[in-house]
Amino acid sequence: MHRDLKPENFLFVDQEEDSLLKTIDFGLSIFFKPDERFKDVVGSPYYVAPEILCKNYGPEADVWSAGVIVYILLCGVPPFWAETEQGIFEEVLHGDMDFSSDPWPSISESAKDLVRKMLVRDPRKRLTAHEVLCHPWVQVDGAAPDNPLDSAVLSRLKQFRAMNKLKKMALRVIAESLSEEEIAGLKEMFKMIDTDNSGQITYEELKVGLEKVGANLKESEIYDLMQAADVDNSGTIDYGEFIAATLHLNKIEKEDHLFAAFSYFDRDGSGYITADELQQACEEFGIEDVHLEEMIREVDQDNDGRIDYNEFAAMMQKGNAAAAAAVPGKKGVQSTFSFGLREILKA
Repeated sequence: MHRDLKPENFLFVDQEEDSLLKTIDFGLSIFFKPDERFKDVVGSPYYVAPEILCKNYGPEADVWSAGVIVYILLCGVPPFWAETEQGIFEEVLHGDMDFSSDPWPSISESAKDLVRKMLVRDPRKRLTAHEVLCHPWVQVDGAAPDNPLDSAVLSRLKQFRAMNKLKKMALRVIAESLSEEEIAGLKEMFKMIDTDNSGQITYEELKVGLEKVGANLKESEIYDLMQAADVDNSGTIDYGEFIAATLHLNKIEKEDHLFAAFSYFDRDGSGYITADELQQACEEFGIEDVHLEEMIREVDQDNDGRIDYNEFAAMMQKGNAAAAAAVPGKKGVQSTFSFGLREILKA
């Protein structure tokens, strides 16, 4: 079982038209025996199967995640959507799928039939992987048309991929602007975990460091910690990322911190963050392959093509109070992270 299937975990071997597609990132995968059940809550919010949230699942969970991917590829957005992770999990467990909005009326019945059968909440009634491969829509020369993706769908896909980039950058800015007093102890904590003094915390170092201070976290939760803190997707956590993540829940709502972060992006002091200013910030943070228009559109409430301070503050504060107890056994990335850091800080 892969247990973390999502579009980011599929890569083409090369740029050729007929390139092979490969699955990557088997960090959460596990071998299983027939009828074996699992309880670890793992995966990514939009793609996690309902039975994983209920802590009783088998290989059928991968079919659910694949079904979510098919849905996204067809319309550009996930089938279960909310502003917070808590809300996403509630939607996964109880929400209805939208097959009426554009572009669904123009999508074939065969495609919709496959998605519906892959996203059945009862895993016993869900299609198996073999049955998916035998479905007419998937078969070579089967029911699927060769029509290109609608441009609106492509735009939505780009917007979905851009989510959270600005917020993570802003957290870094806040972290780096804090005084020594405000981050007292955190620098020492970073040094304690960074055992080889490389200036980067690896997964193994984080795991050992958490064990050293008695934090009782599962491997999947440690993996979530890494994912949440690693802003530039380097596979390690640098000092700035570490401080930003540790301060995530208790510092960012202070008005002076928010204004300082906003001012960092608003280079010309106009009171607005523009696409050019965002581009400059992304280059400084080493963040590549971003779609600036989508980043702005996600935050830009009045649709004027730029981000004012109130829109920026609303983005930073959105979702910070998500309750870990909303879904039994599931903390989510942000709340798992804060939980893990509380364990460290207690020590």
